Amino acid sequence: MKISNVDVDAALANGRQQLQADTTVAPSTRTAIELLIVLVQILSRRINTHSANSSTPPSQDPNRPRLNRLKSGRKPGGQPGRVGKTLQPVVDPDAIQRVKLDRRTLPKGGAFRVVGVEKRQVVDLDIRRFVTEYQAEILENAQGQRFVAPFPVGVERSVQYGPQLKAHAVYLSQYQLLPYDRIREYFEDQVGIPLSVGSLFNVNQDAFNKAAEFEPWVKDRLAEASVVHADETGVNIGGQRHWLHGASNDRLTWLAPHAQRGQKAMDAIGILPRFNGVLCHDHWKPYYRYSCLHSLCNAHHLRELQRAWEQDKQVWAQRMQTLLNIMTDSVDAAGGCLPPDKAQRWRKVYRRCLAKAQKECPPPDESLRQGKPGRLKRTRARNLLERLIAYEADVLRFLDNPEVPFTNNQGERDIRMFKVQQKISGCFRSFEGAEIFCRGRSYLSTARKQNVSASNALMHLFEGSVPPFMAVGAGNDTTVLNQTS
Repeated sequence: MKISNVDVDAALANGRQQLQADTTVAPSTRTAIELLIVLVQILSRRINTHSANSSTPPSQDPNRPRLNRLKSGRKPGGQPGRVGKTLQPVVDPDAIQRVKLDRRTLPKGGAFRVVGVEKRQVVDLDIRRFVTEYQAEILENAQGQRFVAPFPVGVERSVQYGPQLKAHAVYLSQYQLLPYDRIREYFEDQVGIPLSVGSLFNVNQDAFNKAAEFEPWVKDRLAEASVVHADETGVNIGGQRHWLHGASNDRLTWLAPHAQRGQKAMDAIGILPRFNGVLCHDHWKPYYRYSCLHSLCNAHHLRELQRAWEQDKQVWAQRMQTLLNIMTDSVDAAGGCLPPDKAQRWRKVYRRCLAKAQKECPPPDESLRQGKPGRLKRTRARNLLERLIAYEADVLRFLDNPEVPFTNNQGERDIRMFKVQQKISGCFRSFEGAEIFCRGRSYLSTARKQNVSASNALMHLFEGSVPPFMAVGAGNDTTVLNQTS
């Protein structure tokens, strides 16, 4: 291990040798020096721990090593076959401006007639307030009785915000993660609409209530899914440590806050207790309390193997890291799934690699137990080795199950925006605010996975109609969602 071109391990080993050879050192001084050597060793390893060889997120590792992109030999820019986003003219422009030719610039002495026009279009944005006034007709008969026409559904006050404005406010808050004050400034500066912070919270709460039917809908489908990714992360709510739990796949997302991290929280959320598919996770032990099949995140294994090679000089770790990478390349080349015989051959190679690792990284010597009960302390490399041996089926489930990925990246991506929100706003002031954000974010994330834009999904919510992805299988059912306001 080197720091500023100094081989720390060699220097520490040399210092230990000199300390052992010097018989003139007092016992107290020898103990102090030994302690300092241990501290230097611990701190030097911590300095060399980064996002590529530990669970440290890249966002907290500004000096992380960057991988140099290999030159492909292709020219810069768009490549043949890509789907472009070139601006295209529209058939029905919103406004047409006629540009007349200045006749004074024409040659004198000739007769001219109009034979056509040359068209050019400018695509722009018109941000403005749009107010609709409803005037209900009042009829009166000869006896003085009045009859007033009913207002449309949802028009309940003399002045109120419309569904477009509400959907846009929730979009900026829940999807683009803007703080309330910046959203308030945006509406005031851009369109001249006064929208207080309290009103913004009420709009988000309204969206939360209207999406009440989404919660049981998505939970039921996740519980019935063949593969679910699970992950959890810490969250600050009212100055107290809470936990965000995520359960998702490539079609569905559900996020939920809870005061606890373990099984009690996952039981309360109510998805995993009735799940019977393959659960992808990062080996958080409470997940193994559920009787479903499991698949472990190999991105975590690759980082831990990298640390074992760099810091503990475990050669087997480098070999296993290479083997796992070759395995996933083989699966990708085969279209996402290997035939049983080829998968079995890879498993045999995996076992041989771990058998060699047993010699390089043996278990602790039982003669050192000295009457102590329980499990003897292992090194981090040995713990990793024993996990790879004991959970072989979960590590290699991606080989022959086409639905199981190599990593748990899907679950980590789905909770990442929650961490971004925490960086922007710092914390949630109340548990209710965290619940509002989680349900809204889950709804919008699911809509995006179902190819429904976030804006359209919110418009369905505030108009009281079922979004397309929830109406699948219900024919032309346009059942109105919860209208609680």
